[in-house]
Amino acid sequence: MKKRNRKRAFIIAVAAVFLLLLIRAVMPTWTPRIRGERSISEYETVEVNGAEIRWMIRGCDRENPVLIFVHGGPCCSEIPYVRKYQGELEEDFTIVHYDQRGSGKSYRFGEDYSDVTAATHVEDLIAITERVEELLGKDRVILLGHSYGTYIATLAAALRPDLYAAYIGIGQMSDTVESELDTLEKCIARAEDEGDEGAAASLEALRDPIANGEGIVPRSFVRKYGFAARGIDEDRDYLEGFLFGSEYNLTDAVRFYVASGRYQDGLIMEALQHPVTEIVSVMEIPVYFVMGRYDGMTSPEAAAEYLKEIGGDGEREFVLFEDSAHYPQLEEADAFAAWMRERFGRGRGTGCFVSEGRDF
Repeated sequence: MKKRNRKRAFIIAVAAVFLLLLIRAVMPTWTPRIRGERSISEYETVEVNGAEIRWMIRGCDRENPVLIFVHGGPCCSEIPYVRKYQGELEEDFTIVHYDQRGSGKSYRFGEDYSDVTAATHVEDLIAITERVEELLGKDRVILLGHSYGTYIATLAAALRPDLYAAYIGIGQMSDTVESELDTLEKCIARAEDEGDEGAAASLEALRDPIANGEGIVPRSFVRKYGFAARGIDEDRDYLEGFLFGSEYNLTDAVRFYVASGRYQDGLIMEALQHPVTEIVSVMEIPVYFVMGRYDGMTSPEAAAEYLKEIGGDGEREFVLFEDSAHYPQLEEADAFAAWMRERFGRGRGTGCFVSEGRDF
C-alpha cells in the first residue's frame, strides 16, 4: 500500500510540474507598471525596417534624459532580468531596452536571419532611436552599448551623431585580436597561479590562432577564472528571469537559446574580421568607456588605447570600476547609477512606485 501511495504521489508531482511548465510556456508577458502621472512602462512589439522588434521602455518621468541600451551577446538580450538591477536608474532616466532582430522576443520561429549583419543592426538601431525620440519628444538621447552591443552602437553613433547626446561603451569592444591576447595572458597567469598546468598548456596552444584573428579565448576559461562576472551570477539571473520574471515566458526562453545557437558565431566572426577600430576613428559626440577592472570578455587595456585614438569633438573619459568584470552596470549597480546621475541626470529623482509584477 505504501509503495502504491508513493508511486501515486510521484505521478501527481510530475503532472503538477508539467502543468506549471506548460502554463509558464504560454502565459502572457508584460512589464510591471510604474505609477505616476509622467511615468512610462511600455512593453510592445514595433515594426522596424520590416522586422518585428520587441522593446521595453521604463522610467518614472518622461521628462528625464533617455537612455537607449544595446545588448550584447550577440543575441543575448538582458530584458529577462535587467529590471532587477535598474530600479535606481529608472528614477533619473527613461531606459529603452530592445531585443535585436533575430534575438530573444524579436526572433520568429521559422524565419531565416542568416543575412543579418552588424550593418542590419545599425540600421535598426538608428530607426529605433528616431522612433523613441519622436515618442518621447527628445532631440537627442544617450546611447549605451554593452559588449557586442558596443560594436553596433559605436557604428551608429559615428554614423548619426545628430541623434545622440553622448555614447557610453560598457565592456567596449576594440582591437579584437589585442583584446583576446590580453585575455589569454590573464587566463594563463591565473591557471598557473592555481597550478592548473593542463589548462595553461591548452590556452597557450591557442595563441597563434587568436593572434591570427581565427578565434577567441574559450569563454569557459574566462568564466572559470573570474573574468566574466564577479558581482552577479548571470546564468542564475537568466534562469530566474525565464522562470519567474514577467517579461519572458518559457517559449521566449526557447527563442533566446535557438537564436543564439544559430546566429551568435557568425556575428562574432564578423566583428573579429572587421574590428571596430578599423571602422570608427572619429566620433563627434562625448564618448565614455566604462569597464570593469577584471573584464576578460573585452580588455580594459585595449579599450583604453582605442579611446585615445578616437578623434572628433566632445569629452573623452575612461571609467574603471574596481570590483567588476564584464558587467559593471550590474555588478556595481548603485555606483554606476551614481556615476550616470552625476554626468547626465537632472538631479536626484523623487522616487517612483512599481505597482505590479514580481522583483525576483
